[in-house]
Amino acid sequence: MAHFCRKLLPLLGCAYVCSATAAPPSAAASSKALLPGVGTQPITLDAASTEVDLTNRTTLFSNITITQGTLKLQADHARATDPGDFSNTRWTFEGHVRMDAEQQGSLRSDEAVVEFKANHIARATVTGKPAEFEQKRSDSQAVAHGHADEIVYDVNNGTVRLSNDAWLSDGQNEISGPLLVYNIRAQRIQAATSPGSDQRVHIVIQPQSVPKPAQNPQP
Repeated sequence: MAHFCRKLLPLLGCAYVCSATAAPPSAAASSKALLPGVGTQPITLDAASTEVDLTNRTTLFSNITITQGTLKLQADHARATDPGDFSNTRWTFEGHVRMDAEQQGSLRSDEAVVEFKANHIARATVTGKPAEFEQKRSDSQAVAHGHADEIVYDVNNGTVRLSNDAWLSDGQNEISGPLLVYNIRAQRIQAATSPGSDQRVHIVIQPQSVPKPAQNPQP
């Protein structure tokens, strides 16, 4: 399977990598560099209303937008236990969740759990039926897009991990499987299945149009 994928997937135009038994890319194998300056940029919060639940020690927001640098989170509602501390906390967003990621990427879902660490957005886990991701590719006018029941965006590594009914397209060709990991910065995909299972990675390659030969003008 791995040889088959390496042979075919360059045709998809996104430098895909596929392995039937490979584990997801480790943090060591990915770029660990944080988005330039994001850790030092302020986090701004804008909401239509705020409600403090003293019993559960939570703060509720409606029609909320959180921005840090190029990253932006929007949702109908949000819930946090300590909204003033972004050193190590989790927020839950619900309803029309949208996250603008790096490199012109974006995620949409019904719900998202966002982790803040060291005063920056570190990870977002979005879920829905389905959760969706898209990114305008840098090498063409095409848009890479995909969906899954769960998508995890790791800001530090610049990766998007799609699991459970995962599907991705480069705008023309498609790949689907139980687990797909897309590197936003390198525009590269890794597909993986569990060893010993009957799961498969499914690839659809659309035929390229062949240019017609030039016809000689009639004398």
